[in-house]
Amino acid sequence: MPEVIFNGPAGRLEGRYKHSPLPNAPIALILHPNPEQGGTMNNRMTYTMFQMFAARGFSTLRFNFRGVGRSQGEFGQGLGELSDAAAALDWIQGLNKNASSVWVSGFSFGAWIAMQLLMRRPEIDSYVAVSPPANIYDFNFLAPCPNEGLIVQGDADRVVTLESVEALVEKLREQRGEDGVDYRVVPGADHFFQNQTELVMSHINAYIDKTMSAQEAAA
Repeated sequence: MPEVIFNGPAGRLEGRYKHSPLPNAPIALILHPNPEQGGTMNNRMTYTMFQMFAARGFSTLRFNFRGVGRSQGEFGQGLGELSDAAAALDWIQGLNKNASSVWVSGFSFGAWIAMQLLMRRPEIDSYVAVSPPANIYDFNFLAPCPNEGLIVQGDADRVVTLESVEALVEKLREQRGEDGVDYRVVPGADHFFQNQTELVMSHINAYIDKTMSAQEAAA
C-alpha cells in the first residue's frame, strides 16, 4: 500500500492509501485513537479496518493526525484533529471525484472525530464508530445525527463504559428512529477487542452488505 504525504492545516500529514481498481468505487477514511495515549494509524483496529474496507473494494485512506509519526504539528485537543480529518477527506475525494459513496470510520478517539466530521460534511453517507468514547467526550453535537451508521462496543470495556454508549445509541434512535443506528455489542470484549478483532470485522462487513444493498435498491 503506497505511503502518501498530503497537506494539512498544520503541515504535512502522513498516510497510507489503497486505490480501488473498481470504477466509481466508494471511499473510506479511517481515523485512529488518541495520539496522547499512543494512538497511530498503525493501531491494530485502525489497520484492520483499513484492510477490510480496501478488500471490499473501497478506495481507502488511513493517516496520522498532526504530531504523530511523520505528520507535522502538535496535538490539537480534538479541534486540530477534526481539521486534519477534513483535509484528509478533501485529499481522497480529489482522487475519487466520482465515488459512489463516502464512508468515515474511527476507533475510540477516532470515532469521536469521525462523528464530528459527518456533521460538517453532508457528502458522508455512512459511518462506523468502534468504541465511541461517550463517557469521555461530549457527543451533544449530534443534534440531530444526519446519517445512519454502525456502532460497535465491547461489554467488558473499562475505558469506554457500556452504559455511556447505550445512552448515545438511545439518543440517536430518538432522533432517527429505531433503525437510525445499527448497534452491535461484542460479549466479553475489552476496549481493544483482544482476540476479537475478527468478530468486529464481521459486524462491519454485515453492515456494509446491508447498507450497500439498500443503496442499490434505492438507485
